[in-house]
Amino acid sequence: MGSNLATILTDSASKFGDRPAIKLDDAVFNYTLLDEASARVATMLKSMGLEPGDRVGIMLPNVPYFPVAYYGILRAGGVVVPMNVLLKGREVGFYLKDPGAKVVFAWHDFLDAAQTGADDAGAQLIDVKPGEIEGRIFEHEPDLDVAEVADDDTAVILYTSGTTGQPKGAELTHGNLMKNAAASRALFGLDEDVVVLGALPLFHSFGQTCGMNATIGAGGCLSLIPRFDPAKALEIIERDKVKVFEGVPTMYGAMLHQPDREKHDTSSLEICASGGAALPVELLRGFDEAFHCKVLEGYGLSETSPVASFNHPDKERKPGSIGTPIAGVEMKVVDEDGKDLPTGDVGEIVIKGHNVMKGYWNKPEATAEAIKDGWFHSGDLAKVDDDGYFFIVDRKKDMIIRGGYNVYPREIEEVLYEHPAVREAAVVGVPHDDLGEEVGAAVALKEGEELSAEELQAYVKENVAAYKYPRHIWFVSDLPKGPTGKILKREIDVPQQADKA
Repeated sequence: MGSNLATILTDSASKFGDRPAIKLDDAVFNYTLLDEASARVATMLKSMGLEPGDRVGIMLPNVPYFPVAYYGILRAGGVVVPMNVLLKGREVGFYLKDPGAKVVFAWHDFLDAAQTGADDAGAQLIDVKPGEIEGRIFEHEPDLDVAEVADDDTAVILYTSGTTGQPKGAELTHGNLMKNAAASRALFGLDEDVVVLGALPLFHSFGQTCGMNATIGAGGCLSLIPRFDPAKALEIIERDKVKVFEGVPTMYGAMLHQPDREKHDTSSLEICASGGAALPVELLRGFDEAFHCKVLEGYGLSETSPVASFNHPDKERKPGSIGTPIAGVEMKVVDEDGKDLPTGDVGEIVIKGHNVMKGYWNKPEATAEAIKDGWFHSGDLAKVDDDGYFFIVDRKKDMIIRGGYNVYPREIEEVLYEHPAVREAAVVGVPHDDLGEEVGAAVALKEGEELSAEELQAYVKENVAAYKYPRHIWFVSDLPKGPTGKILKREIDVPQQADKA
């Protein structure tokens, strides 16, 4: 038998009962309360007919009820299906119907979509409304047992936002998530005195493993932000003496460019972890300088629980690198035929280890395509240096082929971010009759800055080969982003008459 992921809470509750576990402004759940509330949720779910292995949806924002439901489902032997609160009724139906979920916890502000989806999937809905849900939970006696599970039993099904077709459910086991949370604890030096900023959505793998599970396992405090706002983040860092901040690059950019950031005392910050997308080197250096803390960039995917590699705090940090594999994980770069590539050559990252998912829910063909001989094929292109540090070049599917030449958007974006007027940039392929694809760039400028497309093109042209600079540049107020703040290239609209050099 293995350890149920819920034991990270029960173990910490036995040691740190009175210490704060989850905080949302003035609302504080200590470990005893979080443990008891989740035990009552387990009883409630069993009274609704939940059997071991049954799936339960959680459609909640970053509020204390999320971990209450999450650990309650796990201790009852259920499987958690985390969901974005912004899903529409039809999407909710898919996320519940595909895994055959019996129950869904839904936030009261998004009840219409949740109810539509639950009705469609034949799932029971639990309306999570502050002031009312407490009564429903506490009418049940706490079930202090934690369901026995095997290491390879599924704990969480995380749906990946596929660029084509419907999302696939990555089955992450109790073993996957326990080991990845432990690796995150060690990586960021988490202990019972730590305060971690819970700005990443808990329904996402980064926020769930590195934020919630790692912090709870350490006996620390996770201070939540329901929806990321840079001003609020700075306020919480000062108020709660936050030591660890975990975010995606757009969050770092928003905090760095927040007009009154210098008014806040952020001296408690020691470690910042960036993942979810490539962190532009210019942004890393700017944040380092402004906040006097070490930003560590890492890499992972939903399918790898998520952490696969990181810049380690006790080793050399290489700006622009996603570091080296975490303990117990192997990574290498291979060609189209799966053959190992020499140092410095660009190929696809493949990953093997305790973090690799069991497979995609009910999709044996997709699983066989993704995991070959135990190696998970990431779809990300990278190269490795002589020290074994990995450098992401780009997503395989984002690479632009211009007249037979490979153009990696990441490289061009790095140059764009170096321009003092640029706040955000995304480079995408634009269809071209003769060349197949042309290089395009959507750019958001810093407040008060003015710049023409021609000036920006000239700047990039000075720094990259002639076939690489963006022939099309258009300016936007903001770039489209997903729930974690990651820039969504597939949602970028290319204007008909984009400025052309």
